Amino acid sequence: MAAEFDLVVIGSGPGGYVAAIRASQLGQKVAIVERENLGGICLNWGCIPTKALLKSGEKFESLSHLKDYGLSASGATFDFDAIIQRSRGVAKQLNQGVGFLMKKNKIEVIEGEAKLEKGAAAPKVVVALKAGGSRTIEAKSVMLAVGARARALPQIGLEADGDKIWAYRDALAPKKLPKTFVVIGSGAIGIEFASFYRALGAEVTVVEAVDRIMPVEDEEVSKAAQKGFEKRGIKFKLGAKVTKVSKDSKGVKVELEVNGKVESLEAEVCISAVGITANTDGIGLEALGVELERGHIKTDSHCQTNVKGLYAIGDCAGAPWLAHKASHEGIHAAEHIAGYKTPNVNSPIAGCTYAQPQVASVGVTEQGAKAEKREVKIGRFPFKVNGKAIAAGETEGFVKVIFDAKTGALIGAHMIGADVTEMIQGYVTAITMEATEEDIHGIVYPHPTMSEAMHEAALDAYGRVIHI
Repeated sequence: MAAEFDLVVIGSGPGGYVAAIRASQLGQKVAIVERENLGGICLNWGCIPTKALLKSGEKFESLSHLKDYGLSASGATFDFDAIIQRSRGVAKQLNQGVGFLMKKNKIEVIEGEAKLEKGAAAPKVVVALKAGGSRTIEAKSVMLAVGARARALPQIGLEADGDKIWAYRDALAPKKLPKTFVVIGSGAIGIEFASFYRALGAEVTVVEAVDRIMPVEDEEVSKAAQKGFEKRGIKFKLGAKVTKVSKDSKGVKVELEVNGKVESLEAEVCISAVGITANTDGIGLEALGVELERGHIKTDSHCQTNVKGLYAIGDCAGAPWLAHKASHEGIHAAEHIAGYKTPNVNSPIAGCTYAQPQVASVGVTEQGAKAEKREVKIGRFPFKVNGKAIAAGETEGFVKVIFDAKTGALIGAHMIGADVTEMIQGYVTAITMEATEEDIHGIVYPHPTMSEAMHEAALDAYGRVIHI
């Protein structure tokens, strides 16, 4: 049987659908298999709808600070159902947009659940169709973009039920607004939900197993973030191991071990944000002999697995579990499949947390540089002395940059404050282009902007800072 397609992509998230489009642009005949909604978790139940919720929370929270701007208003309220419906509407709009892009790029969308079997040029894809029956597809290449799901810990009772214990899906579309929450996990997902529900007035306590929140971030930023969140009323339990989660008619009880002592927290709802699990089960990987590494699919620098013709990208292929990393890998793999000589896939990837305040970072942290025994120069600049930040009333936070002392190369950047998730790309570009301190010092930044803090931080690393 001749190959029906050049490429079959399994999963239509921001990795899968972007890869399919790029492959089609390169003249490949492409099909994409999706078992649920086009756009995957990111568009439907992750990145996009959470940002819609966070914007509603941010707008409502800002009403309590109108006096700071010489304004006044009274009787501000919110419609929780309308907030949720707006978020779902945003997701639906983008889902339909992906459908349009599939048609525009002549990509066949196959609705159903895929399983792999041994094939010739690449594994066969057997799809249990949503409409009933099955379809077997042969292609020259197959790309797994199957993503991941919320991690459950049933051994301690931490398993989402959609009622008293929520995973991210439940937190995005609840039937009512609880008054009290315990959030387990202080990564981006946990912090963003804590920020949203606190903005609407809920009492929120975040539990973290290590001794600081957002442990992948630079330690200085992590400490500043905690102060910012505590200022907004979010509580934290750090160095706390969750030993048991139990439910009763009132809500949940979360039992903890903190410094050898037993403690407990009670709330109406517990949000589980303890990581993710790759969707690698039930798709035939074992029979094919696909190599896994800590539950994720092992790939090379071109996203190829150890099985001929089989590629894997995005969350199912390991950290960082970010949509833009999945898209980047998808494009790289599609170009490699089409025979293009593409650069190595290991480009710097920024991490962003869209809470209040926002956190954004790229490259090595200060503690990471110390662990590697690298000689570095570090610069900082606070927004409290940035003209635009003062005018906007957004003086919280700072910019921190890390340079290699021997070469002058920018190797890390860490930011906390208003809209830093929009600013971090400047540093991503600089690291990608191997910029040195001389390059960044020579850039003319527009005035007045908060991005001027990026320039001043770089100047500070070399004793040239102007405004402090």
